Amino acid sequence: MRLLVRNARIALPSGELYHGDLFAEGGRIAAIDRDIGRDADTVIEAGGHVLMPGVMDPQVHFREPGNEHKEDLSSGSRAAAKGGVTSFLEMPNTNPPTTSPAALTDKLARADEKSVVNYGFFIGATPNNLDHLLAAEAACGIKIFMGAGTGNLLVDQEEDLDRIFAHGRKLIAVHAEDEARIRERRAQFMENCDPADHSRIRDEQSALMATARAVRLAKKYQRRLHVLHLSTAIETAFLRREKTPYISCEAIPNHLFLTTDAYATMGPLAQMNPPIRSEHDRQALWEGLRSGVIDCIATDHAPHLLTEKALGYPRAPSGMPGVETSLPLMLTAMRDGQCSLAELQRWMCYNPARLYGVANKGRIAIGWDADLTLVDMTREKPVRNEEMFTRVGWSPFHGRVLTGWPISTIVGGRVVFDKGEVLPNVHGQSLHYVASTPMPAVS
Repeated sequence: MRLLVRNARIALPSGELYHGDLFAEGGRIAAIDRDIGRDADTVIEAGGHVLMPGVMDPQVHFREPGNEHKEDLSSGSRAAAKGGVTSFLEMPNTNPPTTSPAALTDKLARADEKSVVNYGFFIGATPNNLDHLLAAEAACGIKIFMGAGTGNLLVDQEEDLDRIFAHGRKLIAVHAEDEARIRERRAQFMENCDPADHSRIRDEQSALMATARAVRLAKKYQRRLHVLHLSTAIETAFLRREKTPYISCEAIPNHLFLTTDAYATMGPLAQMNPPIRSEHDRQALWEGLRSGVIDCIATDHAPHLLTEKALGYPRAPSGMPGVETSLPLMLTAMRDGQCSLAELQRWMCYNPARLYGVANKGRIAIGWDADLTLVDMTREKPVRNEEMFTRVGWSPFHGRVLTGWPISTIVGGRVVFDKGEVLPNVHGQSLHYVASTPMPAVS
């Protein structure tokens, strides 16, 4: 496939916008220049809009197998494409859970058939599946639920955690909440039905305790560690002191744009793990991103039906959809001066690929993969539930006016999403991981 994008403002890694054309062949960027005259199978007239690298979302829950009534790899990947996301890494808490190489192979086969963007999968740790973790070469990493584990995925005992950290080299990603503290605090609020109690039960200290525990084990064994969905100011301050080159972390839009005030208007729709926090925590996360303490942005896209959320607290399940609104939220923040285009590309495009050892993705440069999104930086419109591609059909940001929306999404040099529709007969590819330690930053 040969692709020509004409008359675009091409986002270079520096944040500079180069006004010209981009040509891709065989899935790779082959030329960036003015007035490229090569023949192409597909031509996109960019009309001066911004062409930037496709987003890599390193934490989603697409619910397949077992809960396809909420999402599956087809609907989830289509929502990703609509949001300018060209690659995703998916979590193991499905039904059955992804805790063996056989389950991982099954997921890869499903995605090969259904996913319209590139894909990778975690294998989930249990207290007794170390042999499977060591054999799962095709996994992007090992997911440990230190708290909030479903089924047999909870790993909160010291001897089990120590054994997993001690063996193998694959990246370990942790959901860092202290299960013992959560159980203790839940008993104090067990007769209440206030959704805001969710943030009180799963308090800041429960997050810090688990993050500190994971960092201690990572340092003990020099093990590659990624702390998922950092949510508190105290964790950010802790990691500012304790991070090493083999420890990384992420933030998600829910914690960057929502606070506990949302419970008053959203109720259980705002319920997630770890929970939304205070304005002080929200501001600390932004500062952590700008200072480099926090390395990247994920979404933790975790869809549940509105009927399930309507069960009320505490029966409603935790989680919110987000894969198709993360880029517009961040583009709006960029417009408002909260970050630069160079920072946005680093946090959402290059760093996720770098941290997980995925080569040639996340920046626009000759020889790099042609995973791209064309964005209208001036388009202003509200998030509308009825326009969501996710199967659950709602967004926690419904009604919020955002500026900056994807027009077209390109995966491997092929147009996947264009002008509101996912094109037929398009498929992503399985991601490949080339490093067990973070690849170097690229200036």
